[in-house]
Amino acid sequence: MMFNVKRFRKLFLTAALCLGATFALTGCGGEQPSAEPVDKTLKIGSSVDFDPFEFPSEKDGEYLGFDIDLIQAIGKELGRETEIQNINFEELITALDDKKIDAAISAMTITDERKAKADFSDPYFTAGMSIVVKRDNREINSFDDLAGKRIAVQKGTIAAEKAKQVPNAEVTEFDTVLACLRTLNAGTSDAVINDKPVNDYVILRDSIPDLRTLPEQLDVGDYGIAVAKGNDRLLKDINRALKKLKESGEYDQIHDRWFGSVHQ
Repeated sequence: MMFNVKRFRKLFLTAALCLGATFALTGCGGEQPSAEPVDKTLKIGSSVDFDPFEFPSEKDGEYLGFDIDLIQAIGKELGRETEIQNINFEELITALDDKKIDAAISAMTITDERKAKADFSDPYFTAGMSIVVKRDNREINSFDDLAGKRIAVQKGTIAAEKAKQVPNAEVTEFDTVLACLRTLNAGTSDAVINDKPVNDYVILRDSIPDLRTLPEQLDVGDYGIAVAKGNDRLLKDINRALKKLKESGEYDQIHDRWFGSVHQ
C-alpha cells in the first residue's frame, strides 16, 4: 500500500489540535471546573418568633421581617434561592453542625461562646437589650431595681444570661418573646429583658398594651449570620454579598422598611 503523505499530515494536525484544546482546559493557567458544586438552594435556619426581625404573617404564615428580607437579598446576590426553616433559637447552631441548614440568621448576637461553636459573618446590625415593665410600674426604673423580681426571658438568649446575674431574681425562660410579654401583661412577671429593637417594635404597634421600655440600654452587641465551623467558602460569599448590599444602598432600604419609625 502506498504511503499517503497528505493524509498523514491531516491526521497529525487534527490530533495536535485536539491535544492542544485539552491542555488549554486543564493545563497551567486554565480555568478549572469547581470540585465542589454549589447547591442552588441556600438552606437558612431562623427562630421565626422575633418581631420585627423574623415572624410569620398573620394572613398566610409567610415569613417576614428584617432578617428575612436581608438573607433573601443576600441569596439573590449570590444567585441562590433561599429556603427558610423555622428552628428554635437554642437549636440553630446544632442544626448547622448537623448540616440541616447552611446558615442561620435570627438576630443572633456575636459572642465568644458562640464563636467557639460557629463562624460568623461581618456584623449586620448593632443592638442592645432593654427592660420592659408595666406602664404603671414605678418600682423598676433600672437594671439594679430588678433584684428579687420576677423576670421573663427567651430561652438561649443573651438576655437570659443577663437576667441570671440579677441577685435573688426569679428568672423564667420561654420559647418566644411573645410569651414573655404576655406574662408581663398578665402580671405573672415583673419585667422582661429583651433586645431593644424588638421591645420598641412591639410596644409602638400596641401588640400588647400597657407596657413601657425603660431608657437604660444593656450590653450593646452586634448581630451576625452564623455558618458551620470551617465553612469558609459560604462565609466569604455572605460577607461579599452583605458588603455589596451596603454599598448599593439596598441594605438601608431594608433597614428603613422595618425600623424607619422605631430607629434605635
